[in-house]
Parts: sequence; C-alpha cells; structure tokens
Amino acid sequence: MKLLRSIALDRSDNFVFDEPAVSGEWVVSGAFRFCGRDPAKLSGKARAAFRSGFLGVQSWGWSTLAQIVPAKPDDCQGLIELLTQQLVDRFGAPDLPTARTAAEEEVAFVRSLCAHPISSLIAVHRSASDGDIREVFRRLQLREGQGHGKAFSFMEVEEQDEPDGDLHLAEISQEPRQR
Repeated sequence: MKLLRSIALDRSDNFVFDEPAVSGEWVVSGAFRFCGRDPAKLSGKARAAFRSGFLGVQSWGWSTLAQIVPAKPDDCQGLIELLTQQLVDRFGAPDLPTARTAAEEEVAFVRSLCAHPISSLIAVHRSASDGDIREVFRRLQLREGQGHGKAFSFMEVEEQDEPDGDLHLAEISQEPRQR
C-alpha cells in the first residue's frame, strides 16, 4: 500500500501559502476546502493553495509537492481517522459518520494517485470551469542517478493531461495578468 506525504525540497511553501504543511505529514488532494467558494475571487496565497496545494491532514496547511511513500494498513486507517476528525473540527462536517465517509473517499482517491514507484513526487494543478474544479496530477521524475535535492533543478515531468495555461511557481501567489 502507498500513500502521499508532503515533501519540502526548499522553503518556498513558507512563502507561497498562508499555512504550509509540515514536511513529512500525510496529505490529501484537499480540493474540498474550496467547495462553495468562487476560485475566480481567490487572490494571493489562497489562490496559490487552490491552484497547486496538497492539504496536510494534521496541520491543515498546504504543500506544493507530495511524495509517494510505502504505508501500512494501520497508516491508512490512522489517516482516515485523523481526516474524519479534522472534517468535523475544522470543516464543519455534521457528524462523524458523514465525515468518515468523506475521509474514506478522499483517502481512496489519494491511493489511486500512488500507482507510480515509491519516492515519486506528485504535483497538482487545479482550475475551475463552469462551477467545477478540475485537477491535473503530474509525476515529477528524478533524472537517473539523482536523489532528491534542490527543488526544480533535477526534475522531468511526466503527465497524462496538459494543465490549463502555464504554471510558474515563482508567480503562483500573484494576481493574474490582464491581457
């Protein structure tokens, strides 16, 4: 079994997001955090979280990258329990059974993203269209013979679907340019 943990290759998440995830904590997609919000009205760091953040389940912070790691059934169950409680405490789920169902679905989705080899890095790009949130996940492949080091100095991108527009990490929290 495999799950996703946040990974910080540098300190950029501290500047990109209001609340960065703790490196090494379990993460989920977190797109549900934007339910009922108009992504077009998000700005700054909230916009960055919408566009490219994985949600740290413990910290409720955001991570630009997630790493596929081996997990035990107890890890998966612990993640579901933690997310269940967080959905009640932080997101206002009406009760534990409803929150558990949502947590189980979210963790099942995370597991579906882990079809790649252990240590693969995953990035997300979110966009909104006609009231729907679209997520595109990309696997960032290490060049042969290299280990994780400096962020973005060593990665090749492998993806199934092209994200909408260009994603420039240095500009992620800035307002869109008017053309």
